[in-house]
Amino acid sequence: METASKEIIDLRSDTVTLPTEEMLEAIRHAELGDDVYREDPTVKKLEEMAAEKMGKEAALLVTSGTQANLVSLMNNAKRGELVFLEAQSHIYWYEGGGISAIAGLLPWIIKSHWGAIDPKDVEAAIRPKNIHFPVPSLICIENTHNRYGGTIVTPDQMRAISEVAKRYDLKFYMDGARIFNAAVASKVNVKEFTKHVDSLMFCLSKSLSCPVGSVVVGTQQFIEKARKTRKVLGGGMRQAGIIAAAGIVALEKMIDRLEEDHKNARRLAEGIAKINGIKVDLDAVQTNMVRFDMSDLGASDEVFVLKLKENGVLVSTMAKNSIRMVTHRGIEKVHIEKAINAIDSVAKELQSKKQA
Repeated sequence: METASKEIIDLRSDTVTLPTEEMLEAIRHAELGDDVYREDPTVKKLEEMAAEKMGKEAALLVTSGTQANLVSLMNNAKRGELVFLEAQSHIYWYEGGGISAIAGLLPWIIKSHWGAIDPKDVEAAIRPKNIHFPVPSLICIENTHNRYGGTIVTPDQMRAISEVAKRYDLKFYMDGARIFNAAVASKVNVKEFTKHVDSLMFCLSKSLSCPVGSVVVGTQQFIEKARKTRKVLGGGMRQAGIIAAAGIVALEKMIDRLEEDHKNARRLAEGIAKINGIKVDLDAVQTNMVRFDMSDLGASDEVFVLKLKENGVLVSTMAKNSIRMVTHRGIEKVHIEKAINAIDSVAKELQSKKQA
């Protein structure tokens, strides 16, 4: 006799999303060509759509967010130059040190409040021209900010940073992996964010539900350089229209629905905030992520994650005693309620053991 499999509620990341049926059909029927020869019409269409949506001249499809950032770093700065990064940024934490190992750049980190670096701190970090100092060339921000739990760097904050960049003749780049989440949550056109940067990238494979891919966006000249760098990094693709086809559906159909993810994240945060032993900063829950502290439960985060898994809920750790959950397509209101109940159950179990 077969046993029904237990439903798994996967809140580890929005990267676990699967393509929609419409995306799969678009992939199946995509018009294809060789993209290295610039002959894939579906890739061309996606890149044109992305550039127009972001208010830039041109765009380039790449394999991943990490490749997008690396390509952009290599084309915004020369080897040996200095790049200003927010201290908790994805480029600094999660991209294998490629900024130094491959791009040959020196990362200079700046601490921030919820991912938005203070322009005064950037200005203070810019050293005078001197034979001993590396040449500063680039400021990078991340929007929304992953390690701060999906917080938004606002257009006004970006404008202030861009003014410093212009004053010191620095390039300004945005790791916009989840920039559509920021735009939807802020109820503004995404161009209100992108107009302040010289170049950016955004991910197709996170909350937009595509199976793979990211897009680099900038001037025509920048994208031409990026195309060569992508090839050097092994990212030249042939019939890449099978990737681009899903991306086109994403840009047409998947952006507005992000509001549902944000509402679910708010429900989740407010629900677990009521659980004894759980600490949530509700002001930091701005998009589709929820971070919470479980140090008062008297157990390690590894034990907490394992207990939740046994209860059918998958989450990830961000630091000691810090748990992250991400809402996305496929997570419905019913799943939020089940996740809250599971967290409550595990919290009570751990607290009872602590008191025993």
